[in-house]
Amino acid sequence: MKTKTLIELVTLSSSLYYLAKDTHLIERIQELSDTKTDSINGNNLDADGNELEFMDKLIVKAGQLKDELEVKIEETVVTFYKKMNIAHLDEIKALNEKLETADAAIALLEARLNHLEKKA
Repeated sequence: MKTKTLIELVTLSSSLYYLAKDTHLIERIQELSDTKTDSINGNNLDADGNELEFMDKLIVKAGQLKDELEVKIEETVVTFYKKMNIAHLDEIKALNEKLETADAAIALLEARLNHLEKKA
């Protein structure tokens, strides 16, 4: 794969990643706002057994959202590298075919050369 093509592929994938990340974050915030504070006001207790403040609950939920986002990023990166590996395999197959063609041409040239040497 040419360097320019690889750079374009990486740029495109990173742009898609940021777009998906922003979309996922917006959807998650919408989901939290739809459920209102009921899901946020769940039985979240601190180390002393006291109920957490609303802002602390938001921070806990933001941490959970961050963990979910990291899982999504990991899945996306794994998929991206699998696609890159497939591209490299296709390139290797093409190079092997060219090598076989070149070997056949060399064998034909050697046969012709041997034939000419026998005549001379």
